[in-house]
Amino acid sequence: MRFEAPWSRLLIIVSIFATIVCLTAGFAAWGSTTRMGGDPSKWWAALLPVVLILGAALFTIRGYTVERDSILVHRLLWATRIPRIGLKSATYDPALIAGGIRVFGNGGFFSFSGWFRNKKLGTYRAYITDPARAVVLRYGDRVVVMSPGDPERFVSAVMAGR
Repeated sequence: MRFEAPWSRLLIIVSIFATIVCLTAGFAAWGSTTRMGGDPSKWWAALLPVVLILGAALFTIRGYTVERDSILVHRLLWATRIPRIGLKSATYDPALIAGGIRVFGNGGFFSFSGWFRNKKLGTYRAYITDPARAVVLRYGDRVVVMSPGDPERFVSAVMAGR
């Protein structure tokens, strides 16, 4: 069963802002290298912000698919497989991720993904595009959070046939 990953207003704003900052930095660096006589070693400074945009875009979360034995998190060019084996519960509760601090990952440049931590969940792995649609998947030793377009239907699909 396939689920969309709609973007929150916050994700849209952060992604647009970060893209503008990167493009501005890239153009500024490009302008300074052309004024310096086109030194090839300086071109990397102009390309780095563009590479950052492309790198972040690759990790965009496009949707989720619930399969019999796993959940697929669809990225731009690949899918990350999250096994359903060992899944204890699935809960639609955006309040559970409130106050999350990013430990390692992306805090809003095309997704909220990576490792986060808060008091309620401890450390968790996030694959989120809209925190208001957060579904918390609890395993025996880990927690995964996703944000499908229809959280209630997603929880039903994930918990079916366990």
